[in-house]
Amino acid sequence: MTVFRHILWGYELTYPDHWIHQEVQDADAFVATLDALEPYYSGPDAGQLLVRGEWNWQRQLIEPVWNHHIGMLAGMMGAKQVGSAPWKLGEAVGLEAEIVLPKKDNQRLWTGILMKDFRVLHFMVTHPKEARDQVEPVLTKIISSLRFPNRILGSKASPEGLPLPPGYKPVDPKSILTDVSDPENWRAYSGTSGIGALQAFYLREVPIHNWEMEEYAPFPGPSELGFARLQLRRGTLKIMLGMLPYDPLGAGTITPSSPANVVFKIT
Repeated sequence: MTVFRHILWGYELTYPDHWIHQEVQDADAFVATLDALEPYYSGPDAGQLLVRGEWNWQRQLIEPVWNHHIGMLAGMMGAKQVGSAPWKLGEAVGLEAEIVLPKKDNQRLWTGILMKDFRVLHFMVTHPKEARDQVEPVLTKIISSLRFPNRILGSKASPEGLPLPPGYKPVDPKSILTDVSDPENWRAYSGTSGIGALQAFYLREVPIHNWEMEEYAPFPGPSELGFARLQLRRGTLKIMLGMLPYDPLGAGTITPSSPANVVFKIT
């Protein structure tokens, strides 16, 4: 069995060695073959599990989060809900439902969400109806393996000892910030992870790296900052860290799942 660890959202799943993990936009897919990612693939190894994280800084109750999730899903799939049921895995709680698709569709659709502190994980399972006996036990076992370890190894740190998300590269601060008058006190890292996932990463990793968090302004949030901000201290060293969302298409549209760069000022 292979263990998948999401270093940003802070969870892990175990899946069969012959299965494949693939990133699909802002979600993680688990399939027996890449063909299973194709719409309406009906081979003997059809079926997929999609997992997507969401940052719930307000700690909304599960019901409004669920209603929004189901509404989005129904709109995309033309589906009808057949009621929902409570769902619990370890310390995570949520709801699940079997979804009725239009009669012309031969697919089975199951979905669920689980909430753990500020994190919400969205699960979606699809497969041909005739493949249920073969694929459902495997998918159920993968989902049931969900864990939220206290620490996931693999993150690197800046020279100042600040944790860095995977895939982020150092860049000139002026390439991200246009009003830097003291660039020697600034550091900048460019990457493509969503701003919600970055907030999950830093709120978990900051205390592990022995930083004290003095202030946290979430994004989206009650302030009009337009980005997420952390005020950190370790001994006499103080850092103001910002996670700055951007639109990779250049249209200026920013959402709670937009990618973000990381910048911080040392004082």
